[in-house]
This record gives sequence, C-alpha cells and structure tokens, in this order.
Amino acid sequence: MKRIILIFLCSAGLSANAQVTTLTLKDALNYALQNKAEAKKSKLQIENSEYQIQEIRSRALPQISANGNLTYNPVIQTTVIDGAGFGQPGTTIQAAFGQKWTSTAGVSLTQAIFDQAVFTGLRAAQTTREFYQINDQLTEEQVIERVANNYYSVYVQRERLILLDSTYANTTKVHDIVKGQFENGLAKKIDLDRIVVKLSNIDTDRQQVKNQVELQENALKFYMGMPIETQIEIPKKEFEAVPAALTEVPNVENRTEYQLLKKQEELLVFQKKAVQAEYYPTLSLSAGYNYIGQGPEMPWFAKPEKGVYWSDFSAIGLNLHIPIFTGFGTRARVRQADVEIRSIQEDMKDTKLSLDLDYRNAMTQINNNMVTIENQRENMRLAREILSNTKNNYLQGLASLTDLLDAENAHQEAQNNFTRAVLNYKIAEISLIKSKGELKTLIK
Repeated sequence: MKRIILIFLCSAGLSANAQVTTLTLKDALNYALQNKAEAKKSKLQIENSEYQIQEIRSRALPQISANGNLTYNPVIQTTVIDGAGFGQPGTTIQAAFGQKWTSTAGVSLTQAIFDQAVFTGLRAAQTTREFYQINDQLTEEQVIERVANNYYSVYVQRERLILLDSTYANTTKVHDIVKGQFENGLAKKIDLDRIVVKLSNIDTDRQQVKNQVELQENALKFYMGMPIETQIEIPKKEFEAVPAALTEVPNVENRTEYQLLKKQEELLVFQKKAVQAEYYPTLSLSAGYNYIGQGPEMPWFAKPEKGVYWSDFSAIGLNLHIPIFTGFGTRARVRQADVEIRSIQEDMKDTKLSLDLDYRNAMTQINNNMVTIENQRENMRLAREILSNTKNNYLQGLASLTDLLDAENAHQEAQNNFTRAVLNYKIAEISLIKSKGELKTLIK
C-alpha cells in the first residue's frame, strides 16, 4: 500500500512539473514588474526616501535628551584664596571645593529657530521623493524593455527549432525514397550518402538550436524573476508584425530619462543652496533642567544625615552663530556645487540629442524592416513553390538530388531570413515605443 501511495505522489509531482504556463508578452512584463529584484529594489528606494525625508524634517523639530553621570573624586583639587574674605586679612587659605561624590541627572532641549540649511533641506524633501518616484518609473521601463526583447528572442529560437524539425521530417522522407531507390538499383550509393550527411547536419543544427532555446528561455525567466524550472509557452499571435503608425516627433522632455536628470538638477541646486546657507547666521534655543547630588559618599539613595545634599538648577539660553571668515572653504564648496550643476546641464543637452536620435533610428529601422519582411515573405512563398516543384520533378526523374537539396536549403534559408526580419522589426518596435516614452502601454 505504501508503495502504491509513493508511486501516486511521484506521478502527481511529475504531472505538476510538466504543466506549461502560457505566457503572453503582457503576462511576462507584469510578472517581471512584480518579481524582478530591480523592480522590488526601486520600490524599496521610494520607501527609504520617506525615511530620508523624516530625517531631514527632524532637524527642524526640538531635540530633547536626558543625561546623567556619577563622579568619584579621590583627590579634591584645592584653590588658594585670600584669607581676608574669611576674617583673616594678610593670610592665604588653601581650601578644597567640592565633595568626594557627585551625581547629576537632567534633561536638555535644543530648538533651531533660524537655520537656512534646515529650511533648504525641508524644501528639497519633496524633490527627493519625486526623484525616487521617477527613478522607479525608469527602472520599470528598463525591465519592460529587457524582458520584451528577450521574449521575442525566445520566440525566434523556437521558430527556428520548429523549422528544423519540419526540415528534418521532410528530409527523412526523401532519405526513405532514395534508400528505396538505391535498394532497387535506381539510385547511386553517393546519393544515399549525401542525403544521410544532410540528415546528420540538420540533426546537429537541431541540437544546437535546442540548446540556444533553453539558454534564451533561461535568460528570459531570469529577467522576469521567474523560477528557471518553469515551463513556458508563447502564443504565436504574439509575434505578428503590424506596420507602425507614423507619429510626430515626441517631446524628449517627457521621457523618463530626461525627467530624472531634471530632478537631479533640482537636487543639486538645493545642495548648492545648502552650502550657501553656511554664510547665514544661525539662531537656536537651548534649555536644561538638572538635579545634582553631592556628598562624602555615593549620593544615590543617601540622605542629608549622611552629608549628602541634592539640589536642582536650570538654564535657558539663546545661541547665535555668525560666520565671519571660513578661509574661503564655503566659497570653494559653492563653486564645486555650481560645477556639478553645469555638468548635469550638459548631460541633459546630450540626453536630448540621444533620445531624439533613438526615435529617428527606430523609425528608420521600422520602415526598413517592414520592407524586408514583405520581401522575405515573398521569397519564402517562392522557395516553397520551388521546393514542391523540385520534389515532384525528382520523384519523376526530371531533377537531380542536388537540385532537391539546393531547393531545401533555399527554402530553409528563406524561412530563417523571414523570422530574423520579424525579430528585427519587433526589437525596433520596442525601441520606437521606448523613444516615445510609451513602454508602460505594453502592460495595459
């Protein structure tokens, strides 16, 4: 009975592992955005930015702390004073001030009243949040682009494998025909050997493509954050090439890459203002309340009967700091911040050119690949007709085996060229969608 149960459980496990997940492009992208490490980490950066903002805000709030100490003075310092104050004019008295034991406990408060650096930090807090939100959007777009490109690459490799399987099956039929002819003395040994070599080469190509399919699938699953052992299937309709509609040149300032640089520029401006704040005076309020105990023995829990006395004291003050000369250090840091701002402005100009170039290149590739697809579709149709006619002629003795093998090679090459053309089109299509800032439309 145990053996039967074990066999059943193993069969159920194998059946579960054999399940295939049908994966559309939208499914793949949504899965990646929910599971890929980069997408998760960008969300964590947004969460962490809230804590950074709280840290900045804390500088404008009161800073309260409690403190305490216990001090033992084995040797009390003495002070030499004029005896006139003690009714002994003309003499000098060496007196010890203090007690062997001293303990203090208290609470202190500090509140910034005017600090330009704090005010600048508070103004930069919102920009910091927006920076991480845009960065999260950019990360998602990068994940979408990478997964989409690998998704189509997997499809192409699978199509190549299907083509090779079909070619292998067709060539096997020809092999059987040639073998029968050879056995009946109607074909030469060299013809049979050539078809055997052809089959062997096709089978070698199949094994190589199978390996490439597995490697490409594993790469896709990795970029999606999907377990490698998952079996996936891609619907054929996902690989249709549809002519792209011509649109106006997109405004590159709406692109996420440019917006992120713009936010970086804003943060650098705030950084410069924070450095400039060192020129301004600062004003703060401080207050403290303390309780002190002194005596010849440890003051804790001791009473006046043992010579230990406790008393409280308090102080409230305003602290004003006016910078006068800092050795030109502040000026140097301001100029460094200004250089960083000018540097990122150059990056923004270069990014504008790059994004515009991406759009125009994508449109060129789209148009060229669409023409190539139509040409290769016609070539594939002609190659199919030639192969069919050549096969009939061969069976009727009107064509040589060389003609048949050449026709098969031409047909296989035409199909491969068509598949590659469609892949190039889909990759160019992703580039076009990216250049328009519309990658998110792929998940809607």
